Amino acid sequence: MSTSERSSALTDLARRGFGRLEAAEALLVELQESLGLGRDELAEDAAGAADPDAALGALARIARRDAASITALRGDERGWRAMWALLGASTGFADFFLRHPEELTHLVGAGAELPSADEMRTTLLESVGAVEGFAARGGEESWVALRVRYRRMLARIAAYDLLSHSPVDEVAAVAARLADAAGAALEASLAVARTRVSVGGAGVGLFPREQVAATQLAIIGMGKTGARELNYVSDVDVIFVGGASEPLFEEIGESRVVDISTRLAVQTMRGISGAEIEPPLWEVDANLRPEGKQGALVRTLESHLSYYDRWAKSWEFQALLKARPIAGDSALGDAYVQAVQPKVWTSAARENFVDSVQRMRERVTEHLPPDDVPYQLKLGPGGIRDVEFTVQLLQLVHGLTDERIRQRGTLEALDALVAEGYIGRADAAAFARDYRLLRLLEHRVQLRQLRRTHLMPSRPEELRVLARATGLAETGEAVWDRWEAVKREVRDIHVRLFYRPLLSAVAALSADERVLSTEQAHDRLAAIGFADPAGALRHIASLTSGLSRKATIQRHLMPVMIRWFADGVDPDYGLLAFRRLSERLGDTPWFLRMLRDSSGAAESLTRVLSGSRYVGELMEWIPESAAWLDDPDLLAPRSGVALQAEARAIQTRHETIEDAMRSVRALRRRELLRTAMAALLGAITVEQLAQSLTTITEVTIQATLRAVRREVVPPEDDGLDFSVIAMGRFGGQELGFGSDADVMYVYRPNGVDPQRAHELALQLVAELRRHSDDRRLPLELDADLRPEGRNGPVARSLEAYAEYYRRWSLSWEAQALLRARGVAGSVKLIRAFTALADEVRYPRSVDPQALREIKRIKARVENERLPQGVDPRRHLKLGPGGLSDVEWLVQLIQLEHAHHVPGLRTTSTMAALRAAQEAGLIPAAAADRLADAWRLASRLRSANTVLSGQTSDVMPTDRAKLDGIGRLLEYPPRSATQVEEDWMGASRRARRAFEKLFYG
Repeated sequence: MSTSERSSALTDLARRGFGRLEAAEALLVELQESLGLGRDELAEDAAGAADPDAALGALARIARRDAASITALRGDERGWRAMWALLGASTGFADFFLRHPEELTHLVGAGAELPSADEMRTTLLESVGAVEGFAARGGEESWVALRVRYRRMLARIAAYDLLSHSPVDEVAAVAARLADAAGAALEASLAVARTRVSVGGAGVGLFPREQVAATQLAIIGMGKTGARELNYVSDVDVIFVGGASEPLFEEIGESRVVDISTRLAVQTMRGISGAEIEPPLWEVDANLRPEGKQGALVRTLESHLSYYDRWAKSWEFQALLKARPIAGDSALGDAYVQAVQPKVWTSAARENFVDSVQRMRERVTEHLPPDDVPYQLKLGPGGIRDVEFTVQLLQLVHGLTDERIRQRGTLEALDALVAEGYIGRADAAAFARDYRLLRLLEHRVQLRQLRRTHLMPSRPEELRVLARATGLAETGEAVWDRWEAVKREVRDIHVRLFYRPLLSAVAALSADERVLSTEQAHDRLAAIGFADPAGALRHIASLTSGLSRKATIQRHLMPVMIRWFADGVDPDYGLLAFRRLSERLGDTPWFLRMLRDSSGAAESLTRVLSGSRYVGELMEWIPESAAWLDDPDLLAPRSGVALQAEARAIQTRHETIEDAMRSVRALRRRELLRTAMAALLGAITVEQLAQSLTTITEVTIQATLRAVRREVVPPEDDGLDFSVIAMGRFGGQELGFGSDADVMYVYRPNGVDPQRAHELALQLVAELRRHSDDRRLPLELDADLRPEGRNGPVARSLEAYAEYYRRWSLSWEAQALLRARGVAGSVKLIRAFTALADEVRYPRSVDPQALREIKRIKARVENERLPQGVDPRRHLKLGPGGLSDVEWLVQLIQLEHAHHVPGLRTTSTMAALRAAQEAGLIPAAAADRLADAWRLASRLRSANTVLSGQTSDVMPTDRAKLDGIGRLLEYPPRSATQVEEDWMGASRRARRAFEKLFYG
């Protein structure tokens, strides 16, 4: 061949789709000689394959081993095309034909039609010489023969699939035949197993042949196998049911029957999945059986039913939705399915129905590597699992009362749901089309190497092969784009199928959309988590009825918003709060525009409303706060300087103290709401939350004090100094939602008559309390940490404090001063009080008796102050390992060492804890455990308040509330147990550290 001819030949190969041109040309020349076929003919035939290079290379390898098998097939046009299609789409089949080149001759006529279920069962039983349920031989050679014959059948199915003019339309038929082939393979493997376990059977026989023959083993297909929608290479989920005739039961007993059945099941699985000369077919997975991996591999029918009646969880019934006898004793299999099917459909009425369905969906995604998510055909967003989950949930919701939609297969179920009016025809048709396309892609990526995978290829050359193998696109980039479009549509259709029809019961929709009755919508709302479906329907009707622009926009928004509410902590309250908010805002243009056009505002709104009654009630009073959700900057807590400036401006605008304080209270509510919304959306840390709440409280007290002082203190007594000292968590800048503001009041006459000064100070305190009171969002100014507690004067002069601390101070009062910090009033007086407090709280030396007294008081607090009937472990403040343990330990160390360790002179518990660690006073490990428990207790306490709108120091026992708290703390859904375990573990570790350091 001349240089120009060679160049022209290579160009022709490139045009035909070859990539490795030089190698392809060499292989064509080699095959021309070995097969006696023309080069151009070979090139043209190979060019029709998905991967011409791979097909040509595979054929050359086979020809080197057995050219005759190839040439024998040449006379059959269909078989010849099937060979090229298989070799070009599947390196797995290329390897199979290389191992068994004689199998090529069985491709004669392949591709014309699919093998029938009966044909495959007969063929595979013949491969092991099965007669009356027993194989001719029980050795490994029978398994090898079975596997080779199975792959012969699989090749015929794949040839039909690959040569189809519209493979996407053949997905259902192909998947059904793959499931039939799996059942036939299990039947043949069971025949080998019967021979093997019989006495004299291949060295493993243990039981008399007549006992084995009389023992029944039904193999129940689950999942895709049961639904006849199997992949080329997929785990085959099964459940084994054992039994025997009545005479055998009486003769040998149930235990012996189960023993024989179990050994049959083990050998059946080994014949399919065990390591042999011929590679395994697929994994036989029996983990859906009662008790999963921990349960018995085989049970009798009575044992199965006893388990399902007494111990089974809802998801186990739902797993049985697709159960179908596929091999073994058909009568026993049918009896099993007939007995369990009613339990499947009544499971939807169980209280934990939604949780169980969602958990069943999540079980398969829990260990999904993050790097795989963008390539996941099955488990990723918009993937196969989304389609199957949606259809299954619709079936379980409405199948409770409608037997006509109780179908095993996904596509059959979709057709039934349309026929019975549960979803619209257009949406169902699009969903079915997308499902077939996703399954086609899955089939082709599994065919490539005949291995189990659900990942789209990432390399351009593999994507190009996939495009050619599916016929969905011309290029790899185009097939990827097609897939991305399908994923987006699947997610959108999921919303339309499940949520939009809810509007049909309450809103003015087109005839095509009017697919659910009120009763059906009620059931669907209950299924997705609404506790009061009737109430939810009323709210939806109110929001979407009418011809106004607002109602029109709400009708478009409501389907997806219902889904978001359903995913939230309290869907019912969230929807109610949204209705109230919408009514308050009316037709406000910015609100409707934000919900319609903002990328995340509507979803964030559903999240905060369903996650917190605290937020919902405040938003009803401050509806304009919804606008913050469209701008992250507006959600950020405002600085103390900005709030101070606003508070001062308020007081200059209002002539009366009542008007001024009304505005100050509004400022406080607004900023608390801003902080709560930011915390719910994860926009701020727990430290930022505490700082924001502290700042808001300080500004409120400062503004109130300024207003009150103008009313109470006349000009002639203006020399009076008065200050508010923050104590406790307020002083430590560690406030959470629901925390009281612990304070002390100090004054200095400064030229005012002492008695007059005392009277004015008491008036200031009284008015400060009165005007800071907020019935909607209480601000409790708690002065119980003052000297002598509730029995002492509510306000003292600086000199009185000095005298008291010098003469009568108790150890707990010095301890209380450790978190004293001036926050309002005279700056000079605050400095003087701080200097006095430093002398008391940071003493040069501490009386050991005082330390013993603190320990004694701590023990008494634990015994006496815990509420009756409350589990101490659940009390976040006073319980073991709670806030009190950490704070008392830190304060004890401060009293002992702060005089000599400057870092301990802080009102912050966490700062003091770290200072103690750095000074070597607390081991690092203990400090970490104490800090973890303190932070978690603080977060749990705030979350409890935000969730319920009520203050409590006790972690709830109600699982729904615990789950809600977990969601606020960014745990995944249904994490009630994990929240509880995390707290119990953290508090237990902190308590051990506390006891060793505090009492030791």
